Amino acid sequence: MDKQSAHNVASVLSKALPYIQRLHGKTIVIKYGGNAMTEEKLKNGFARDIVLLKQVGVDPVVVHGGGPQIGQLLERIGKKSRFIDGMRVTDRETMDVVEMVLGGLVNKSIVSLINHNGGNAVGLTGKDGGLIRARKMKIERSSPELAAPEIIDLGQVGEVTGIDPVIVNTLDHGHFIPVIAPIGVGKDQSSYNINADLVAGKLACVLGAEKLLLLTNTAGILDEDGQVLTGLKATDIDALIADGTIHGGMLPKVNCALDAVKSGVKTSHIIDGRVEHAVMLELLTDEGVGTLIKA
Repeated sequence: MDKQSAHNVASVLSKALPYIQRLHGKTIVIKYGGNAMTEEKLKNGFARDIVLLKQVGVDPVVVHGGGPQIGQLLERIGKKSRFIDGMRVTDRETMDVVEMVLGGLVNKSIVSLINHNGGNAVGLTGKDGGLIRARKMKIERSSPELAAPEIIDLGQVGEVTGIDPVIVNTLDHGHFIPVIAPIGVGKDQSSYNINADLVAGKLACVLGAEKLLLLTNTAGILDEDGQVLTGLKATDIDALIADGTIHGGMLPKVNCALDAVKSGVKTSHIIDGRVEHAVMLELLTDEGVGTLIKA
């Protein structure tokens, strides 16, 4: 390494110090998904970021998705995927596949990758230690032709009714990194497929997390000129929804981030998971790689 390169590295590390000091002993909940879960370079960068955070005294908690992987396995067994309002209709057979993919293949591959990079990760689903309690989610649709709203049954798609953080706190205090698949359990012991963003948001609130990070395949919330907006408050978000700047698939993610900060999480971040080391860049540098939302 030449002197200039060495100087650049030292400068970056020095600038990261105040962020490390500020986050030491804090919990960061990270929803891991999108391209960051499928491209080898991004996967390794993510794993190294998580290990680095733990090494400098931050407690990362990872909640992961896995929709594409579920779809691929369903296709292989000849079962068509059906979506309503962006949510996968989950009958009993599909739920078996969801548990196999999320709780097995995807979860263990993330655990293995983090451990390969020097971490101590432990894989969980919401069924372990009574972590995520859930109930069946239903969607109502109204129209002038109907006397009453139509109730749409999504099968074993769930919503969070409660979270018991004991097992996550135990792992954190034992110097482990929890990696959580978003599967919940109902009162009747039925399994439920839950949106990973929602699980991450609820978990961040219950754990009293300093930050919630949602990795996406976009640069963040963009204005009409394609520029990333950041430092947004609730009133800003409301205005951006009203004028159509925030719409479509970004809406539920933004609402999840906003709900988290309204419930005590200091800041939420919607960040570009297509950028290598996105987590480290967002947390430990001045520039960041996405949109910060605060109360």
